[in-house]
Amino acid sequence: MQLPRIMTRTAQTPVSQKSLRRNSNPRSTNKVAHMPLRWGIVILVVLAAISLFAGPVYAAGEPDASAGRNVYISGMNYNPAVFFTGDKGTYTVYVTNGNSDQTVSVNHASFGDGDIQRTSGTYDATSTIGPLQTRSYTFSVVADADDGIYYPTFSLSYFGSLSIWQDASVQVDNTPLVVVVTDMPDTFSQGRKDTVSVQIANPRNNEVNNVILEVSGDNATFMPATNYIGKLAPGESTTVNFTIVPEQPTTLKLNVKYSNGDNLHNVAVSQPISFLMDKKDANPIITNVKVIKENGIYDVTGDVTNAGLQTANGVTVTSLSPAVPMDPFRSYIIWALKPDDFGSFEITFTSDDTTNVPLQLSYKDKDGNVITSQQRVSLEEASTSTPQSVQPGLLPVIGVIIVIGLAGGGYLVVKKRKNR
Repeated sequence: MQLPRIMTRTAQTPVSQKSLRRNSNPRSTNKVAHMPLRWGIVILVVLAAISLFAGPVYAAGEPDASAGRNVYISGMNYNPAVFFTGDKGTYTVYVTNGNSDQTVSVNHASFGDGDIQRTSGTYDATSTIGPLQTRSYTFSVVADADDGIYYPTFSLSYFGSLSIWQDASVQVDNTPLVVVVTDMPDTFSQGRKDTVSVQIANPRNNEVNNVILEVSGDNATFMPATNYIGKLAPGESTTVNFTIVPEQPTTLKLNVKYSNGDNLHNVAVSQPISFLMDKKDANPIITNVKVIKENGIYDVTGDVTNAGLQTANGVTVTSLSPAVPMDPFRSYIIWALKPDDFGSFEITFTSDDTTNVPLQLSYKDKDGNVITSQQRVSLEEASTSTPQSVQPGLLPVIGVIIVIGLAGGGYLVVKKRKNR
């Protein structure tokens, strides 16, 4: 629509023909008149687009107080679920705005008490929880309390003077994991490999993580020395097997490490490792020892009897320092001895110590482990052999010849009598 042109002029002011021509231009007049109308149309279009795509717009100000009844705590948890005294952890609470058309303003959230102490800050900055939205609040805490159940408080302020208060119960329990040796030999032997079984149980009301069994001890070899178990649920147990090869009596040390949340704990248990005779093992014993010295060389003979209940394999006898083994019998192998069986041996050696020397008896058990023992033999009562000592060995031969001669002579006499 074209607006009418309004032109004014006074009689006292002359108007030139040039001015009349410029002012009488209809396009120039319409341009000035249309500018406010066009900007108004543009603004209306922009506002309509914003209202179309942005959705409902809520008026600023205090919401209806009845909306506060729809703000509630929808969940919470502790990590760890159960604390040891001194454990650090976290408490997380979830607050839900159940209103479908109201945004809730929150300006303060806090948690804790004298026993379950908050170590992080509070939520003091103003924030909002949108319609049907949930927001979490996490606090760092430390359990400065003995065994028991405690009720620290969570508080949240919103709608100005409205607040939520809720006690969040948590348990403090100092019960550790239980470590028990469930199976091991009654006795151990030097160099013999045996299996040990250990049970690890979780009597707590919460899961523990990163459970590791470490095995150690002086003068012994363990396989494996470290056993990773992982998680143990409440009431769960597991059994770990490992082997031990002791070189001498020692103490078996068991150390179980685990995590309660992010807190490290451990349980240490020890078990003595004694060297005693296994009631069912082979038991070779040296008996009937005789020592003869000839030309500076000691000749030792004797028997090895297996007084055990299992076979002793590869039974070997040899002399140890200060003795120096000599030919012809530097060592003597009897091989296998069954229970109640025996075998003879003979070894030769020289020694600067004329008092006594140790003899070493070794054998292999059913698992191939080499078992050794020592027995000292006195040299002070060693008999000395002489050349005449071998002559009595001819007497049996001479006796046999005499008997044969007598028998032959008797036969001839009887034959002659028959011929007559």
